[in-house]
Amino acid sequence: MATVELTKDNFLDTTEKNDMVVIDFWADWCRPCHMFAPIFEEASERYPDVVFGKIDTEAQPELSEAYEIRSIPTVIFVRDGAIVHQQAGALPPQILDRLIDQVRQLDMDAVRAEAE
Repeated sequence: MATVELTKDNFLDTTEKNDMVVIDFWADWCRPCHMFAPIFEEASERYPDVVFGKIDTEAQPELSEAYEIRSIPTVIFVRDGAIVHQQAGALPPQILDRLIDQVRQLDMDAVRAEAE
């Protein structure tokens, strides 16, 4: 599955209607973002059951501010509408895969209970 462009108009709908969403906050001027982009795109092909979204921080400053993005690239992992992990920096493929697998295995009932 190819990555989808997330905006303030489709962000909530995307994160609430999909079991798992992996989001890359990036900017065109960011060199590490460009290095990470093909890794993120390849992961989207390996995990067809996961939605991979990209947010251009320059075009969507409201989302960057709302999620307190301080450096880019930053990857946010969302399960069942809840942010369960946030990782700053360009990730190597094996680390991105490991994080996706860990987020997939989370017991969301336990996560929700802990959050309350």
